[in-house]
Amino acid sequence: MIETDRDRILVIGMGNVLMQDEGIGVRAVEELEQRYRIPDGVEVMDGGTTGMELFEPMRRARCLIIADAVNLVVPAGTLVRIANEEIPAFFQTKISNHQLGVSDLLALLALKGETPEQVTIVGMVPHSLENRLGLTPEASAGLEHMVRMLVDELAEQGIRLEPRTQAGSGHWKREAEYEAAAGLS
Repeated sequence: MIETDRDRILVIGMGNVLMQDEGIGVRAVEELEQRYRIPDGVEVMDGGTTGMELFEPMRRARCLIIADAVNLVVPAGTLVRIANEEIPAFFQTKISNHQLGVSDLLALLALKGETPEQVTIVGMVPHSLENRLGLTPEASAGLEHMVRMLVDELAEQGIRLEPRTQAGSGHWKREAEYEAAAGLS
């Protein structure tokens, strides 16, 4: 049991699930929740493309882990970990509008002296940003490793996740499957 809000670890999946691989962060945290039991003291959120609405949850966290698509000059599908002092440089190039919101939120937290002790972005360079629901096959193949990176980040914070005996299927994964089955993608 956590003693205060400030002891919390917050894991946020960011991205627009309607733009194919841009939704990788949302899908990664969805898979994390479906595959593992999330213990008290760890909050997992679908941040989607929201901005200032995330300020309150972020300011109460000791550790902030953001899963997202990232815009870097490396091959599509590359997985990266960006932490603490590396983050301001990362935000100099943006892949989507929500990154401006996250950058602004982190700046506001710093201004107020409420930056979490540890801030990490776990990201994947997208293969496609087409207007369609569901990940590309290439991003889907990398999703497992991205989830593993989130599990490893939590382990670094002393949180050992217990796998579920039977993994579920998350909302956005099911929606993408329905769309594909209906021939809409």
